[in-house]
Amino acid sequence: MNPVVEIDLPVYNEEKCLRKSVERLRDFLIKSRFRHSWRIVILNNASTDRTLEVAKALASEFSDVTYLNISKKGRGRALREAWMKSRAKVCAYMDIDLSTDLRAFPKLIDSVLKEGYDIATGSRLMRGSRIKRSLKREILSRIYIFLLKVWLGISFKDAQCGFKAVNMRIRKEVLPRILDQEWFFDSELMFKSQRYGYRIKEIPIVWIEDKSSTVHIYKTVKNYLLSMLRLKLEFMIDSVHQ
Repeated sequence: MNPVVEIDLPVYNEEKCLRKSVERLRDFLIKSRFRHSWRIVILNNASTDRTLEVAKALASEFSDVTYLNISKKGRGRALREAWMKSRAKVCAYMDIDLSTDLRAFPKLIDSVLKEGYDIATGSRLMRGSRIKRSLKREILSRIYIFLLKVWLGISFKDAQCGFKAVNMRIRKEVLPRILDQEWFFDSELMFKSQRYGYRIKEIPIVWIEDKSSTVHIYKTVKNYLLSMLRLKLEFMIDSVHQ
């Protein structure tokens, strides 16, 4: 039987924290008496360490945990494959470091299932959020959002928070239109969902930066800028053809 909520965890070389994070997430869902049926899906994203072995062990140990092995890197690619296969009413995902306080998760899901939003997302930049991260990341994040507003006219406050939930409409109608397969996937998902008139709900969160993150900031920023330009050109061309 398909669960109401599928929680996808994209992972790349996360053998050290995978078990701890999955067990912590399961404990939260069980102890908080999360009201909907659920399943955790570990998305092994071309890991070269023992991540896949750990995922298999967890899946054999817990009936509510499974895994999907994706042969190529890219968070967007992993989420695309999982969401296209899922039959759950809501697919959610979160970063494996669980930087976002899990107490926001029920509200994230209820925003889609009960309030009728197409996308719900944690927002680190809205009133009520409590964030702990380096000054460098804070500045880069705010510059990035500013550029998205200027270039693409976004109305949401946070594009890249790794704490989101989407309904079937988004997976069927927006997902096929997303070109990015890596880190810009989130921004493109949010932008195109807004552009096509889908309802987006942002919720305040408590978020603590993972100091051990392996994301290369400047390389990522460069890719984001190029992807933003690609989106701008894409919709300028569409407007001319309309």
